[in-house]
Amino acid sequence: MVVLDASALLALTYREDGHEHVTEQLAAGAVISAVNWSEVSQKLAFQSGNAEQIGEMLLATGLRIEPFGADDARRAARLYPHTRAAGLSLGERSCLALAARFGRVALTADRAWKAIDGLVLDEELIQVDLIRG
Repeated sequence: MVVLDASALLALTYREDGHEHVTEQLAAGAVISAVNWSEVSQKLAFQSGNAEQIGEMLLATGLRIEPFGADDARRAARLYPHTRAAGLSLGERSCLALAARFGRVALTADRAWKAIDGLVLDEELIQVDLIRG
């Protein structure tokens, strides 16, 4: 199982470079934070107007939406000092927090995340994979 960032799911939706890697990961099992799902839904609604239809198609792949709870919020807050220089947003840190909770890799299209790959936060390893080399 991999944890998807909004950027990875949007790359798949818009068939951007690296979308094949996202497709492979979805087939193997993927989860997305409710925060990141909200980001995806917002962008799809604004850019395509058919967010619900696309969202249903994405969920039909087996993608699981995971709630973002208080522990995740604390984990995302503790990530801030380590991610500030890379400019990661709350949404991006929510993906990393979920990946840390599950002990899984976070999949993103954002190269800035590589700066924190391998970070250990409260004994939890942060692992990052890019959808395109």
